[in-house]
Amino acid sequence: MRFPARGLQTENGHKMNNGTVLVTGGAGYIGSHVVKQLGERGERIVVLDNLIKGFREAVTHGTLVVGDTGDRELVSRLLAEHGVDTIMHFAAHTIVPESVADPLKYYGNNTCNTRNLLECARDAGVKHFIFSSTAAVYGMPRAERITEDTPTAPINPYGTSKLMSEWMLRDLAAISDLRHVSLRYFNVAGSDPEGRIGQSTPGATLLTKVAVEAVVGRRPHVSIFGTDYPTPDGTGVRDYIHVSDLADAHIRALEYLRAGGESTTLNCGYGHGYSVREILAMVRDVSGVDFPVREEARRPGDPAVLVAAADRIREVLGWEPKYDDLRLIVQTALNWERKLAAGEGYMRESA
Repeated sequence: MRFPARGLQTENGHKMNNGTVLVTGGAGYIGSHVVKQLGERGERIVVLDNLIKGFREAVTHGTLVVGDTGDRELVSRLLAEHGVDTIMHFAAHTIVPESVADPLKYYGNNTCNTRNLLECARDAGVKHFIFSSTAAVYGMPRAERITEDTPTAPINPYGTSKLMSEWMLRDLAAISDLRHVSLRYFNVAGSDPEGRIGQSTPGATLLTKVAVEAVVGRRPHVSIFGTDYPTPDGTGVRDYIHVSDLADAHIRALEYLRAGGESTTLNCGYGHGYSVREILAMVRDVSGVDFPVREEARRPGDPAVLVAAADRIREVLGWEPKYDDLRLIVQTALNWERKLAAGEGYMRESA
């Protein structure tokens, strides 16, 4: 069931009275897709992003404020001035190997800044909080299909920093009126089917992004890390979810909380997976371009299979994905990459 956005009328002719949505990290890959869908609904939006990894041009709706979630004075002012009643929190560092090499960077930005944001939200009386979490909180699960009840045991600082944020959010909600939805992403892929925005993260590590960069000549090769896993073709299997479906899950979470839903944690995936070789084969098929592949040793901490049990998100949020098609996922990623290669995408701001 969908609920009207601010300024839109219900079937009875009454206008909804929803406040502003603050989107942290809304100039980044996932956040910008959520902002686009929020804007298309007529929501009032404020985006807070430091533009270190995000792009000004990716913010298609609302007001962009350049700054950090760790800036308590700025966050408090934004919450008060804009009448924010919902926070969608995407701002984070997300590169697993970097988190191992520089853990304090991840605990500082992902955990400490989230604590600051939650304190400001508490003081401002924010009602709803939607948190961008990750399947990395599960670590090396034994089961191939991961439910929300699978024990959390992260094996790197990135996953730990996100789990600590989940705990803070849970504990704050237990003693306040704040209600939340934490969404644990599996492997996000693809770009806006309309081609207006897309994944432009410098040094991206997500497989589909790396592969389409190789297609357009922006990478010399693609590496397969581990070919001896106990899977049909020896390579790791992951649950790939199109970014637009993931964005829609956030919209559904917003509707759910506005309708009085209780705090919850949900997996975001399709419930089935593809191997690394299957992804690369599809990229070759869609693009018509071959590219070099290097087979390398397994990376520490990579499970053989990581697939979401995605029943609960469908049941709780009424979420029905529209882009559960690997060819479509790859095509949208490739379309955006070719746009970037032609100089038609975002430009990195100078420091």
